[in-house]
Amino acid sequence: MTTESARRVDRADIAALRSSVRGEVHRPTDAGYETIAFNVAVSRRPWAVIDVLDAADVAAVMEFAAANGMTVAVHATGHGATEIDGDTLLVRTRRLDGLHVDAVSRTTRVGAGLRWQAVIDAAAPLGLAPVCGSAPGVGVVGLLTGAGIGPMVRALGSSADHVREFTVVTGDGRVHRAAPDENPELFWGLRGGKGTLGVVVETVIDLLPLRGFYGGALYFDGDDAAAVLHAWRVWTQTLPDDVDTSVALLRLPEMPGVPPMLAGRLTVAVRFASLADPDTAAGVLAPMRAIAQPVLDAVAPMPYAAIGAIHADPTDPVPVCEDSALLREVTADTVVALLDEAGPTVPSPLLMVEIRLLGGALAHADAAHSALSHRDAAANVQVVGVLAPPIADAVPKAVSSLISALAPFSDGARLPNFTASSDPAVIARCYDDDTRAWLGALARQYDPADVLAVGQVVR
Repeated sequence: MTTESARRVDRADIAALRSSVRGEVHRPTDAGYETIAFNVAVSRRPWAVIDVLDAADVAAVMEFAAANGMTVAVHATGHGATEIDGDTLLVRTRRLDGLHVDAVSRTTRVGAGLRWQAVIDAAAPLGLAPVCGSAPGVGVVGLLTGAGIGPMVRALGSSADHVREFTVVTGDGRVHRAAPDENPELFWGLRGGKGTLGVVVETVIDLLPLRGFYGGALYFDGDDAAAVLHAWRVWTQTLPDDVDTSVALLRLPEMPGVPPMLAGRLTVAVRFASLADPDTAAGVLAPMRAIAQPVLDAVAPMPYAAIGAIHADPTDPVPVCEDSALLREVTADTVVALLDEAGPTVPSPLLMVEIRLLGGALAHADAAHSALSHRDAAANVQVVGVLAPPIADAVPKAVSSLISALAPFSDGARLPNFTASSDPAVIARCYDDDTRAWLGALARQYDPADVLAVGQVVR
């Protein structure tokens, strides 16, 4: 089977592919071929890269792949990328950049090549906003197909809970509208199933009447880490469902863009977001402000367009090793285990260790409404280390050790958008048994030739 597939790939005719699509097709020797993942440690060397112009182009790529024993992967911004090799065609969506905001219906139609910041900026003058993720530089579609756990997930639910419809090309080369009233099974699976069921070329999402929020981050000195983390844990037990927060241990390098008071040292960031009026929101945050003297207080009323300031995620590609886990509970012992691995007494090579509080609207949503599983988790832990000298060799072990230390507080479950992996065992932990079975069945129905069986998919 593998030998025959390789022979078919070797016989593939690049001229035939180029004649079947309107967009540009790039082979490895072509100037337009290079496609960098946001995690530059991920190798991506596809047989060809195709800058598709529309759904018909994507369908033609699917048909070519099926005829030549290839698979098809997709690239928008490169976040959450997994490795791909010379048996794969890479669909690049940057030319799918249509954007139309409808102020009357409070929706926007978004092409698959766009990032969240473009949607935010288009909606803001109308007093509207999308439910986006923590990093507005991430692609819209990639976040939605992974369900989308943003900085206001407790207040507003997942980003995928606000999708009206998708236009998607399935592995059999057919173009579908997927919505509650048309192909509802596809609509269910696309919201959380990542690339399992197709390549999305366009989506329609809700816009909410939001102009701003009260939020940002409090940064404390690393010596206060134990006091801050223990206080944060107790404080979160009193929070109303419409308040969002996370806490992160940060070891930021000295480099442009990093505030001097945060660079080259351990700090603790308490992220916060509230849609209440500023006085009410400040009152909710007051107990955390009183724990210790912040080295930087960056919490204030903000326009929604500045939502990326809450997490202040990196904007440039870097080589990283990362992992995540969902926690069923956050106890005092959880905090101790985290501090033992990455606290101020440990020479940790980790860039960030974050605990993000879940619950609220995420947990209240109907779990059968989409393929997003594990809505009842208490929190998500994300661990990131940069694979750069002189710490590169120590990072993977530190990431693994921290996740293992928190295993007693986890059921082993994960969220799709925090799981950049092609390992079936790892992907399986993103779903409950029923959801995984249904996604697999839908994949067999819509992709009988396994054209999409590459990367982070359920098979």
